[in-house]
Amino acid sequence: MDVPMTESIIMEACYYKNTWLEYMDCVQSLNLLIEAGFIYKTVRDNTTYYSITSDGRACLSLFYSRIPASIRSEITDFVKENRAMYRRKQEYSTSYRLNPDKTYTCTLKIVDYMKTTVDIKLNVENKEIAKAVASKWQSNLRYAARTACRLKRRFLWTD
Repeated sequence: MDVPMTESIIMEACYYKNTWLEYMDCVQSLNLLIEAGFIYKTVRDNTTYYSITSDGRACLSLFYSRIPASIRSEITDFVKENRAMYRRKQEYSTSYRLNPDKTYTCTLKIVDYMKTTVDIKLNVENKEIAKAVASKWQSNLRYAARTACRLKRRFLWTD
């Protein structure tokens, strides 16, 4: 997919939504691929991301023809159908947390290839409002992201 992927996205693609690998085989394969230098891990905001290395791409090209055409076709179709959704899941995140003073902080983050470009925090008075804000941001991520980016540009350019 040419973007770093979380373990949950890899598991969803390889095990939960498809039957390409059993769960434990997938976990073991990730570890073996890291040890061999074919993929690497990076951590951002307490989340681990996996990316393919140039050696991994070279190895994959050597074995590409050994992967059954039907599986290659399934993988290609799956990536085409799900690329945008998985990318959005990793580019935008919303959450809320309880503060020591019993208020809540809602957070909207927009990430561009492992770098946070926008991080908005909104303090609200109770959990119900926090849930509503996070839910509204989650259901309108594109709008929230566009608005946040416009605000960021506006404030950066007015100095």
